[in-house]
Amino acid sequence: MTIPNLSHEQRLALADLLENQDVDVLREMLASVYDAAIKAQFDQHIGVGHYERGGERQDRRNGSRTRGLNTRAGSIELEIPRSRETPFRPTVIEQFRRSERALVSVIQEAFIGGISTRKMEDVLAAMGVEQLGKSQISALCQELDATATAFRTRELPQAYPYVWFDALYEKVRIDDRVVSNAVVIAYGVGADGHRDVIGIDVVDTESKESWTAFLRSLKKRRLVGVKLAISDAHEGVKAAIATVLQGASWQRCTVHFGRNILAHVPQNRKTEVAASLRSVFTQVSKVNADRTAQDFRERYGGTLKRAVEIFDAGIADALAFLAFPIEHHRKIATTNPIEHLNREIRRRTRSIGIFPSETSALRIITMILIEQSEDWMTERRYMSPESLELVLAT
Repeated sequence: MTIPNLSHEQRLALADLLENQDVDVLREMLASVYDAAIKAQFDQHIGVGHYERGGERQDRRNGSRTRGLNTRAGSIELEIPRSRETPFRPTVIEQFRRSERALVSVIQEAFIGGISTRKMEDVLAAMGVEQLGKSQISALCQELDATATAFRTRELPQAYPYVWFDALYEKVRIDDRVVSNAVVIAYGVGADGHRDVIGIDVVDTESKESWTAFLRSLKKRRLVGVKLAISDAHEGVKAAIATVLQGASWQRCTVHFGRNILAHVPQNRKTEVAASLRSVFTQVSKVNADRTAQDFRERYGGTLKRAVEIFDAGIADALAFLAFPIEHHRKIATTNPIEHLNREIRRRTRSIGIFPSETSALRIITMILIEQSEDWMTERRYMSPESLELVLAT
């Protein structure tokens, strides 16, 4: 039951998925496979499918019960159908106990490499279900990808006054070539104060066209209320924000901006200049920030001409956050929040190395982001709804 599309290195990486943080993904997949297998066995038990009529019926449905099952991926709940005349005992559960490790491995490979009808037949055969129809298998394959697709295409439920944009690169195999594709991500704080991943896609490059198409897809999903868009100064995302999010301010990440300036400062003066930049960025009012910025120009204009030119060209956008509530400044002045998310993605995909396809990359990264969004919804609010209401009213 091996999947020939995966390289040797990718096969070695499969075990790492289970040993790290991707057990939630596997748990959901195991539950879906179990539900389909149990349903197939029950249909065989009573002699007819759900909602079907037929002369071969041997028994009738009589509701269902739930049963817990402990697996290597954690505990899952299964729905066990009841029959009126003869007890139904799904043998797939005991079959699983005898071959759990092999079954989990097959599901992992199917998840990373792409889920085909043939691969799912192998999975179900390992569970002792060998008479599942092609239409049923196809439906199961579609169900396993449905969660990720639904998350990426869902209608956004509220206004998002603050939205961060960033990209990371993953290696993807296309035909006989390995290319580095951009995974573009949008992360927002909603009116309710909770953080949420509001968009993800895989594109060839971070061009203006790619970013514009991505932002327009967010608008089609009812992205509204954006008052501040935060990103680095990449020309593609910057141009797309100006085109699609008209009326929103753009915040240039102060961390990236500072690095750009310091790249033109001699090593023996970097500490001094970095401290002066922090003094500008930590002001709480526009008046004080402008005064401190002028001090920076006067202090370094004669000796660090190029650094000051870069400072002058970008300081207005880097101070856009000052127009918003003071309690939000630290969180909205940089792309640090979304870069932390990107680091988590890299940590959990590092062992895969090269994805077999764009689809597989999008699938597993989306599932990681779904988990993160669900965790955020159970945590303390990132910002207060009252303060965000004031932002939305401006």
